[in-house]
Amino acid sequence: MYLSAIMRHLYVHVPFCRRRCSYCDFSIAVRKRIPSQEYVDAVLRELELVRAADPGAMPRGSRATSAGPNSGVPGASETESLETVYLGGGTPSLLPADALAILLPALLPPSPAADGVEITLEANPEDVTPETARAWRRSGINRVSLGAQSFDDRVLQWMHRPHNASRIGDAVRALRAAGFDNVSLDLIFALPVELRRDWGRDLDQALSLLPSHLSLYGLTVEKRTPLARWISRGAVSGPDDERYADEYLFAHERLAREEFRFYEVSNAAREGRRSRHNSAYWSGRAYLGLGPAAHSYDGRARRWNIPAWDAYRRALAARRSPVDAEEVLTEEQRELERLYLSLRTDAGVSLSRLCRPLPPAAALWMKRGWVEHRDRRLICTPQGWLRLDALVHALTGQAGVG
Repeated sequence: MYLSAIMRHLYVHVPFCRRRCSYCDFSIAVRKRIPSQEYVDAVLRELELVRAADPGAMPRGSRATSAGPNSGVPGASETESLETVYLGGGTPSLLPADALAILLPALLPPSPAADGVEITLEANPEDVTPETARAWRRSGINRVSLGAQSFDDRVLQWMHRPHNASRIGDAVRALRAAGFDNVSLDLIFALPVELRRDWGRDLDQALSLLPSHLSLYGLTVEKRTPLARWISRGAVSGPDDERYADEYLFAHERLAREEFRFYEVSNAAREGRRSRHNSAYWSGRAYLGLGPAAHSYDGRARRWNIPAWDAYRRALAARRSPVDAEEVLTEEQRELERLYLSLRTDAGVSLSRLCRPLPPAAALWMKRGWVEHRDRRLICTPQGWLRLDALVHALTGQAGVG
């Protein structure tokens, strides 16, 4: 896998959680004690392996690279500076401040080059205190994505979330006091009717905290989760497409009144506060992933690491690559992926990338108001985003190389 351009966008997977949420099937490691030193050592070893495989993969001026602009290393002189770092999980906020103080400097170029890097930390509300918030800010983190999920204590308990509703507001205030002006909140909608969750109230509560960004995810049922078992036993009802659509469209209307813009199916932001890291994914840009289960993509192929923490750690302790598998995409697969990712965003897809004439489905959807033809682009409306998979299916085989 060619790595030289990947380091503009870096994802670091922190797998540890105190408990598993009722709907979660992510690759996590539930631990009472977080093995933070072992984790940092493993990730830095993986970084060394990346550097050894391709020194040009490291950002210019990075502390982790030994290749200078005139080193003769292929790709080293053309390497772009790092633009985004995203610490995701799992629960990255479980890492103690001293672990982050070791990890982040190894990933970042020295100041002032690091000043323009967007560095996001996913955090749970219960982990945010005035002390942790200040430590995160000192370490260079400048954006926090807070896993609120709901402001209803009954719902949070049903989700197996460790926090209560009051902790969300406390966390946001602590982050603001520490100097964070870029805070995102996650919320989950389309919950089982038995919970009697008030979606409008949750949105109002979230907006009252003046976040710069909101991520709204519809509940999905994954196999081998408590939620799947509850549904199979009849304890709660399964997904309801009508409720999903109603709550999704309501969120669009409510957030628009507060000057939020949905720039992607599940993400809305105030002016200038879009997630630069996630926007890179949706733009089809290359990225490098470190940590168990982390994915990387170079524009041609994607690879992913061993998902289990213990197996990942053992591989790196033995100086073996933690890569689990790799998939080289065909041109047809890459074009289909570009089409799908483009239609997920408010930029839509250029008509030049679609065969002419447009398929009948596109004209029908424009007539129904599900897509718009604007500035020579095909752009989904909120109603269209609800039908995105069907639209992509209708356009499959229509995308050209552009």
